[in-house]
Amino acid sequence: MEKYHPQKESQIEQHFIRHLEGLGYKYCKDIKNRASLEANFRNKFEALNNVRLTDGEFKRLMDNIVSSDVYKASKTLRDKVEVVHDDGTTQFYPLVNLQNWCKNDYEVINQLRINTHSSYHRYDVIILVNGLPLAHIELKRRGVPIREAFNQINRYQRDSFWAGAG
Repeated sequence: MEKYHPQKESQIEQHFIRHLEGLGYKYCKDIKNRASLEANFRNKFEALNNVRLTDGEFKRLMDNIVSSDVYKASKTLRDKVEVVHDDGTTQFYPLVNLQNWCKNDYEVINQLRINTHSSYHRYDVIILVNGLPLAHIELKRRGVPIREAFNQINRYQRDSFWAGAG
């Protein structure tokens, strides 16, 4: 009979990240807070669209895409997003390359810490596409009820990754 050796959540997390790396995801160990998450997204957005945004333009972009409404967020992801430039002109840019998915950047981060006015969150693993946090994965060691992960995600959904940004 095989003996069971309990794993820590951190070991499960590292194993999962290594698996994703094997599938082509880039592990970004330095993205640990809102500022580094936003900076990474800004770099990916500018590279995808061959554009340089001023701080004001980037703030307006963030105001356009941040939403706690899942349906609005998914529509924004599929459509082009409006950016009002400092000179008053408006342009529309994609957030993801829908025609050539292989040209998007796929990244994985872990232990992102987000503080809001009323709470503190630490996300186990997040999958980013072009810097956008698209999947949040809560890992639990064997013996911990799966309901605990669901409850944690439900608590976190009240505050999006960028809740209070801006």
